Amino acid sequence: PNKQQLEKLSNDIKERSIIDEDLRIILNSFPKSAHPMGILSSLTSGLVAFDPSAVNIDDEEDMYDAILNLLAKIPVLVAWVYRRRKGLSLEYGDTSLAYVENLAKMMFQRPNKEYVQNDTIVSALNKLLILHADHEQNCSTSTVRIVGSSFAGLFASVAAGISALWGRLHGGANQAVIEMLEEIQKDGGDTKKFMSKAKDKSDPFRLMGFGHRVYRNQDPRAIIMKETCHEVLDELGLNDDPIFKLAMKLEKIALEDEYFIEKKLYPNVDFYSGIVMRAIGIPFSMFTAVFALARTAGWVAHWNEMMMSDESKIGRPRQVYKGKTKRDIK
Repeated sequence: PNKQQLEKLSNDIKERSIIDEDLRIILNSFPKSAHPMGILSSLTSGLVAFDPSAVNIDDEEDMYDAILNLLAKIPVLVAWVYRRRKGLSLEYGDTSLAYVENLAKMMFQRPNKEYVQNDTIVSALNKLLILHADHEQNCSTSTVRIVGSSFAGLFASVAAGISALWGRLHGGANQAVIEMLEEIQKDGGDTKKFMSKAKDKSDPFRLMGFGHRVYRNQDPRAIIMKETCHEVLDELGLNDDPIFKLAMKLEKIALEDEYFIEKKLYPNVDFYSGIVMRAIGIPFSMFTAVFALARTAGWVAHWNEMMMSDESKIGRPRQVYKGKTKRDIK
């Protein structure tokens, strides 16, 4: 966009960043033990009740309004889910702030003290959201397109995408990195032992956060997130944290060990993003919800492209039957 278009988009989003108070009732009806992704998917789907025109895919103005409403409200919902799990009051933030600055304030503001923005944390959040915004036809993006192809509407389509992202093999990868590091730490912190286990094909242990299905060489997103990781650790004085020190040991071994170099098992973006989110105070149960916030921009772009296409039709994946062609009936 040019400067005027960007300003209009930003202002239009800010104007829609208020959520109907009745949605708080839905949020409060969930037990605190409920997983953030389940809550976020339900609240996103529930948005259609307060914006019925969002299902009208035949009107470009309604569709643009639905896109703005979703982009404006999804950070509020993510912040609310985070704060409710923390037992904190629900905040709207400040429309005088930019998108990511406002997200940081909504999440980290405390009711009993003045909020002071940490620019390093804001920068880290900004990079997290950009680097996770979209990644071609992955599981959740495909889900959004399949559901959207039925003309179900934007909110329902993205709610389905959030549910797909919830899976451990997809959006849960950065959470799995922290869980793996904690497992190694509890075992005594012997990184060489676990690297040997990772090389052993008969061992069920999996090294999380290394390698990538698409990036056969080093994940270019990981290069940026690695720098961000060290910036955050330095800013917050966490370089001596046992979990972070453990992560840096694993990183060093993987980048120097011949086995990992040959197999091209470099640390990927999930390895560093999990460390960054843990460092800035996001519990790993919320990792995927932040990931979903980032992905929303990409999901919306895919959905909008599909809706605007003259060739758009309902998705119907084909399958090849490989079973028996003839059976004897007795």
